[in-house]
Formats: sequence, C-alpha cells, structure tokens
Amino acid sequence: MQYRHYKGGLYELVCMATLESDLSDMVVYRAADGSIWTRPKEVFFELIEVDGALLPRFAPLG
Repeated sequence: MQYRHYKGGLYELVCMATLESDLSDMVVYRAADGSIWTRPKEVFFELIEVDGALLPRFAPLG
C-alpha cells in the first residue's frame, strides 16, 4: 500500500516487523528512490500537528 508523508514524499509499506531488542512493532517502508526505512508502528501511524492542524504523518493513498 502507498502512503504520502506529510512533507510530500511517496512511500510503499513493505511489511511489519518486530524489533528484536524489545519486541516492539515496526513498519518497514520503501521510498520512491528505493531506499528502505523503518519506524516504530505508533510513530508511522501517529497524527502530528502541522500549522495548527492534526494530520497523519503518513496518509494512505487510494
């Protein structure tokens, strides 16, 4: 599934993973340039404040 970062970049959610050190849920995602990134699940899906409005950090497309 594709997501748009609040700053405009497009990303594809690759899979969910588990962080070995503390068993927390992680999101593995790919940028348009092919680079692979991870974030804690709660950070990837959180709402953030931008110019006084709450927006998803990554908004699903489609």
